[in-house]
Amino acid sequence: MENIVIIGNGIAGVTAARHIRKLSNKRIIIISAETDHFFSRTALMYVYMGHMKFEHIQPYEDWFWEKNRIELVRGYVTHINPEEKKLTIDNVSSLHYDKLIIATGSKPNKFGWPGQDLHGAQGLYSKQDLDLLEVNAPNKEACKRAVIVGGGLIGIELAEMLQSRDIPVTFLVRETSFWNGVLPSGESQMINEHILEHHIDLRLGTNLKEIVSDENGRVKSVIIADTNEEIPCNLVGLTAGVTPNIDFLKDSGIELGRGVKVNRFLETNIKDIYAIGDCAEQHEAIGNRRPIEAVWYTGRMMGETLAQTICGNRMAYNPGHWFNSAKFLDIEYQTYGWVFSERRKEAHEMHFHWRHPEEKICITVAFHQDSKQFLGINTFGIRMRHELFDRWLNEERTVDFVLEHLADANFDPEFYRKYEVDIVSKYNVDFGTSIKPKKKSLKRIFQIA
Repeated sequence: MENIVIIGNGIAGVTAARHIRKLSNKRIIIISAETDHFFSRTALMYVYMGHMKFEHIQPYEDWFWEKNRIELVRGYVTHINPEEKKLTIDNVSSLHYDKLIIATGSKPNKFGWPGQDLHGAQGLYSKQDLDLLEVNAPNKEACKRAVIVGGGLIGIELAEMLQSRDIPVTFLVRETSFWNGVLPSGESQMINEHILEHHIDLRLGTNLKEIVSDENGRVKSVIIADTNEEIPCNLVGLTAGVTPNIDFLKDSGIELGRGVKVNRFLETNIKDIYAIGDCAEQHEAIGNRRPIEAVWYTGRMMGETLAQTICGNRMAYNPGHWFNSAKFLDIEYQTYGWVFSERRKEAHEMHFHWRHPEEKICITVAFHQDSKQFLGINTFGIRMRHELFDRWLNEERTVDFVLEHLADANFDPEFYRKYEVDIVSKYNVDFGTSIKPKKKSLKRIFQIA
């Protein structure tokens, strides 16, 4: 029986295991040092906030693994020997594989700040990080202030978590506006305002110089670069992005860049060794995507794709059109296609931006200035239908068509206020058009003949 070994029990590795089992009777072994069983990493914040218990974010019952003949091993893989097709666990035991899948995910970035390894300085990625946060910031008495370093999605999640326990937060963001390497300026400015309205001490254009220790080796304060201002705190959240978790592979002969180098079939340079998820790096980026994508759904898609290859149906990874979703405190964010920030967009990319005059609701639509082809949309505070934008992108619809049919895409509940008339009205003023928004049509949405 062929022996499939998967290192890592995150979404990529577990999805690969589940789909290999659906397609075959191969022996499947998952090795993980993080937890006994798979859990939803994106829901860790809700455990800390008291909305859920940890067992609630484990999608499968404990009996699921034995029933599906997926063997679980708890430990660290410390060495891989591709010539003998063996790997070493915790420098003690060894395990043979016929095919090996590396799905070890990411780890929080550290940039050599003095004091970055002190007690009280931590990231937010793993179950161990969640447990450590309960030690470092159990309440506002033990943690009188937290400083978060890095202005991405993990940083704003951590700020929301800490605020749920009334812990004051200072947010250090090196960019001049929040996440402005990703978001266009109108959206970034709206999020700046939203963060400040939630009484978070947002410091834009600010870099960390040093984390200062007390006499017991714990965080006492941080020093700001340039000004040398000292901010007393008990927790420093290091949320300046993540990097592939691949240190244990350095002497394996597997080709590495920032991550594990793979082709479109998720194959490494060594036969029968593959990489998926956050730790995989495409030799050549797919379209506008980054070579490494630390995104939940791409990990799932890679797992499904690789399972086909492992089971004899060699299949290239094809993630399709870019999409993602997140929350900025209580504002829901969705993106479909490509809407680049001013720092990244090319000359042909035009933006139409609409923002509600009072509420934190806005959209930005990107389109080609010559052909008017629809390129993508960002929405804040309005839920949209993924499958409809996917269809319009495939059909290469114009921006005029998308705005005319925008009501079809709206997925907000029945009694929510709709904004299509206001949005189209501003578009007509901005671009000299006379589009009239159509009423929602279920026939169009579901393509009923």
